[in-house]
Amino acid sequence: MQTHIVPVGFDYDRLIAPLVRDQIDVDSVILLEGAVGSEANVEYSRHLSTKLETDFRNLLGAETDRFVLEDVYDYDEAFEQAYELITAELDRGNEVWVNVAAMPRTVSFAFANAAHSLMVEREDERESIHTYYTAPEKYLETELAEELREQIALLEDLDIDDSEGIEDERIGTRLESARDLLAEFDERGTTIGAKEIDGRHIVELPVASFSNVKPFEELILYKLGEDGEFASVSELAESLARELNEEYTDSFRSKVIYNVDRLGPGGKGYIEREEHGKSYRTRLSRIGELWVRAHSDSGLEG
Repeated sequence: MQTHIVPVGFDYDRLIAPLVRDQIDVDSVILLEGAVGSEANVEYSRHLSTKLETDFRNLLGAETDRFVLEDVYDYDEAFEQAYELITAELDRGNEVWVNVAAMPRTVSFAFANAAHSLMVEREDERESIHTYYTAPEKYLETELAEELREQIALLEDLDIDDSEGIEDERIGTRLESARDLLAEFDERGTTIGAKEIDGRHIVELPVASFSNVKPFEELILYKLGEDGEFASVSELAESLARELNEEYTDSFRSKVIYNVDRLGPGGKGYIEREEHGKSYRTRLSRIGELWVRAHSDSGLEG
């Protein structure tokens, strides 16, 4: 079975046309709708999702499920949801294809990185995980702008006496609005401003590790995820020993230090260490937090 995970933004053709044209097998489709933005944007995305659901079924004979991404700018949540969706499909024995052509970049990168993480963790299933992108044949924004220029020229040339009762004030209002919109497009392009997200205007996109996580390393990551920062690696080792009902010995402490080093900045990058006197404060890095979130038990809501 081949499952396609398709985040839905404001595109239609790029999400289904390549699959139809290249006659790619599609047994099931998971459509993800974004629920953030203006009411008009959300409604438009839902309309496209409904249309895609119908056409995937009619054109490709695929079963479809729809999920909602509550915040398309929350990279961590998108990564976690992507990880869970891909994992569930792999566990069913399915081949997974992830479309990263639409949706905001935060979602596209989150799904691509989640797919990459699973390629590393489940190396024997690497060939069953795919990410793909489709380029558009043309962009409609520039064509819409040119059409608007033509409409402005028409309104400017319109003889008010022959306008079949259209009020001069209405034409003037429409002209002013069209000119302002076109001036913004010419000056700024297709978007305006930089949106503030969680107090910042930059959303960092952490990169997944290129190495798998060993069982004892998992215990360390989960412990840091549960308890947060430790003042020293020794304190972390003592806490782990108590939790595992093991004697806290120099050998056990050395084992923890060795594995923390492997998980640290010079290794897999899941742990951050900050020098504090003779000790090192130890905590999860951003990608380490994502790893813990993705591997913790949690369900998906459709």
